[in-house]
Amino acid sequence: MKKIILFVMLAVAGITASNAQSKKATTKVAKVQGAGMVFENETIDYGTIAHNSDGNRQFVFTNNGTKPLIITNTQGSCGCTVPTTPKEPIAPGAKGVIGVKYATDRVGAFTKTVTVTSNAEGQPTKTLTIKGTVLPDPAKS
Repeated sequence: MKKIILFVMLAVAGITASNAQSKKATTKVAKVQGAGMVFENETIDYGTIAHNSDGNRQFVFTNNGTKPLIITNTQGSCGCTVPTTPKEPIAPGAKGVIGVKYATDRVGAFTKTVTVTSNAEGQPTKTLTIKGTVLPDPAKS
């Protein structure tokens, strides 16, 4: 009898846990008058990566405003961080991408920023961060 009760309790706990994991958390993004810009992540952590590996990453954002978002400039904090800017205006409710390429031939830890200039209401400039560590070149060891 104890085994049956234990089995039923485990089954109920397992079903409850699997249902809890499958439910997606939905977050409401507040609408703004004018253009808006909300990023999925404002920091990208490359982690520990190999020397000369792919340094391309993407910052994904949504225009949460009522007018088109126009990004006028993106600037990396140094020459090793090269951002790419959407050329067309981002419509209200639409997503956009700011690409960034870090020069992974530079060995060691890094923290760099990308400054985004736009017509976003209340935040004409936004600073995004990339960080990580590039391992030494194994061929030079």
